[in-house]
Amino acid sequence: MSDVIELNRIEAVADYREDWLRLLSVTPGGTFFRSLEWLQVYWKHFAADQKLRVLIIRDGEEVTGIVPLCVRRIKSKFGLCRILTFPFDDWGSFYGPVSAHQKTTLRIALNYIQQSRRDWDLIDLRCVDRVGFDRGATEQALLEQGLSYETLLWSQTACVNLQQNWEQYLDSRSTRARKTYQCSEKRVQQEGKVEYLRYRPAGAAKGESDPRWDLYDECEEIARQSWQGRSKTGTTLSHTSVAPFFRDAHELAAQAGAVDLNLLYVSGRPAAFNYNYIYDGLVYALRMGFDPHISIKGAGCVLMGRMVKDCMQRGDRILDIGPGSLEAKQNWYTSVENSYRYVHYSATSVTAKLMQLSHQFADWYRDRFSNETSPDCQALCHAELPAAQH
Repeated sequence: MSDVIELNRIEAVADYREDWLRLLSVTPGGTFFRSLEWLQVYWKHFAADQKLRVLIIRDGEEVTGIVPLCVRRIKSKFGLCRILTFPFDDWGSFYGPVSAHQKTTLRIALNYIQQSRRDWDLIDLRCVDRVGFDRGATEQALLEQGLSYETLLWSQTACVNLQQNWEQYLDSRSTRARKTYQCSEKRVQQEGKVEYLRYRPAGAAKGESDPRWDLYDECEEIARQSWQGRSKTGTTLSHTSVAPFFRDAHELAAQAGAVDLNLLYVSGRPAAFNYNYIYDGLVYALRMGFDPHISIKGAGCVLMGRMVKDCMQRGDRILDIGPGSLEAKQNWYTSVENSYRYVHYSATSVTAKLMQLSHQFADWYRDRFSNETSPDCQALCHAELPAAQH
């Protein structure tokens, strides 16, 4: 018989560290973003106006699943709206329960939520990898609990299949992509000696947890000099709005064995960086950039190529280059993967009913007066619920 323990204080979640670590190791598509370490640092920096609701699923005395949730208040055209969602804010591409049994864990969590005092207007589960590692578990859990829902395309992310060798990968690229990379290599090498460095500590459990702040600081300085660093609204490593968060996350990621830091040096000077998280062969490209004052053109391309090649030689499985800007990434990715959003409207919330009617009208209007029927159009019709842009 399963039961649920709800935790509302981040300090209390630490009592389940060992269970969390054990379950993450068997979670399909598990990443550093689903780790307790990441949730702790995220909550430290972004907990304002959110209520934590971490659900611990137990079968007898054994913890079989963990569902991190939060209640967030957002503004809509119908007033304040409370959404029950993952504490994620689109920092990565995908999110979900921490468990080997995704559907069962989420079904038990949803049953508990239905029986608890309602503090939400919408259940809004975002960044679900429906046809990938999730394999329909979210849909099945909602259906088994009798919860109606809308499914919307949420985002698209560019991925590189690393389970091939470098020669096969290059051959699969377009002629233009191959020439761009080869010309970049030649151009950058003409500027001086080119060196590629990759730092990937195994973590505290294996005696490798040095964050190597000297390397991280070099990445941060490159970010500061890059075009991203000059943006007034950006969120690269050097921006004051997120720099403390990134630094705290870096330290915990090093302890967890999740840091994957890549640097390219030209004539001994740091010219480009790729800062990633790594877990179980899944590499997520969190931030990247190059210093235009050191390498006029091509350093970022060279670093990307050498990093992909090294990933393949190490036996990594997937490189997630991140959502958005697909055109700029087309030379590299081998597939574009979709993430989805599942929305359930409370039957007793006036705000939820108004939003549902508004969405239904938008859908009707689109179908009646537009030939556009793609999921992208659906997402635009449901734009009242904003996401944090990272």
